[in-house]
Amino acid sequence: MFRAVARIFRTPDLRRKIGFTLGIVALFRLGSFIPAPFVDFGNVQVCLASNAGTNGLYDLVNLFSGGALLQLSIFALGIMPYITASIIVQLLRVVIPHFETLYKEGQAGQSRLTQYTRYLTIALGVLQSTTLITVARSGALFPSNTGVAECSQLITNDAWYAIMLMVITMTAGTGLIMWMGELITERGIGNGMSLLIFTSISARFPDALWAIQTNKGIEIFLLVIAIGVVIMGLVVFVEQSQRRIPVQYAKRMVGRRTYGGNNTYIPIKVNMAGVVPVIFASSLLYLPALIAQFNQPKAGETPAAWVTWISNYLTKGDHPLYMLLYFLLIVGFTYFYVAITFNPEEVADNMKKYGGFIPGIRAGRPTAEYLDYVLTRVTLPGSLYLGLIALIPLIAFVWVGANQNFPFGGASILIIVGVGLETVKQIDSQLQQRHYEGLLR
Repeated sequence: MFRAVARIFRTPDLRRKIGFTLGIVALFRLGSFIPAPFVDFGNVQVCLASNAGTNGLYDLVNLFSGGALLQLSIFALGIMPYITASIIVQLLRVVIPHFETLYKEGQAGQSRLTQYTRYLTIALGVLQSTTLITVARSGALFPSNTGVAECSQLITNDAWYAIMLMVITMTAGTGLIMWMGELITERGIGNGMSLLIFTSISARFPDALWAIQTNKGIEIFLLVIAIGVVIMGLVVFVEQSQRRIPVQYAKRMVGRRTYGGNNTYIPIKVNMAGVVPVIFASSLLYLPALIAQFNQPKAGETPAAWVTWISNYLTKGDHPLYMLLYFLLIVGFTYFYVAITFNPEEVADNMKKYGGFIPGIRAGRPTAEYLDYVLTRVTLPGSLYLGLIALIPLIAFVWVGANQNFPFGGASILIIVGVGLETVKQIDSQLQQRHYEGLLR
């Protein structure tokens, strides 16, 4: 293992790529601590220090921004607008036939879709930065610190030009992050956007674990670390698990040459949906809390019954009803997303076009039905696995008083393991090209 790592740094091209990637990551983290214009950095730090826990409404965005959201930095929005735009464009392929046509055109069509994703990212950046600044001006960014005077004085200038400059700065920060991610993909190692998300989440690990040690002591801290290692091993095992459907291709004679006749397989992963269902379910459950927050009564008035009910049951993850709804939404969204991304009929048609068939299954419609049958049953354990992993932070929130962004569960562990595995595989393939011996054995 150590010899393999040494080979990485002895290879000039690979060393240059890794160095470039680390440099971009360092700039990305630096931007997370530079405050946006007209933000009172001192008051923000006072609110962060006295805040018992972030509001669940902002937990997901704060997680993907590496804590930059609550600091109102130039990179406050992080990579979240790009993630949202990518998911929206992918879902629009089902609704808008033109998008599906572009996707099937190959590299040229997918470049157009990428351009649409960039435009939508900027639009979402404007929308989200405006919302964030509005919430910060109202003093609701740190709701658990409503009695702290500094938390209602986060912005030093309420003039229209100051607000516009803040919106432009945060939106430009999102565009810069998107450009940095594409630079890593082009000149560095691994997928740039995924690595920036990986960096943001990893930056939250020390604070989350240290909070557990401070609140519960060294024994619970060591127990959480041990459980985290086991969870990480199980996640690696499931993420690598797949059902391989054998495919044979008939031999074809073209002139004097024989083509085909080889055997391959269709890999159907247990978790084909990745982390997307967890993001979908979290976002959907945040909507009631958002609506309730903007319908809070004035001082001295009694809140409406439905506002009180949402505040009691759907705001934090410590209630069984919230956990049950979260789990069921993840299971449902997993089936929904897999149905969108994997089309059995399209796969069956492509196999038939190139002379492929599954042994014992007729080509055409029977193949599509068989693939749908397998996919439905493989997705069931995958959806249950995603639901259970997503519940780990909520259980930790109740058990050890951890933040709901508990590192060993939910979107955190899924992204870290997935990106880590993919990056290691890319480094391994680069080493094999140059030394005929990879990083993995």
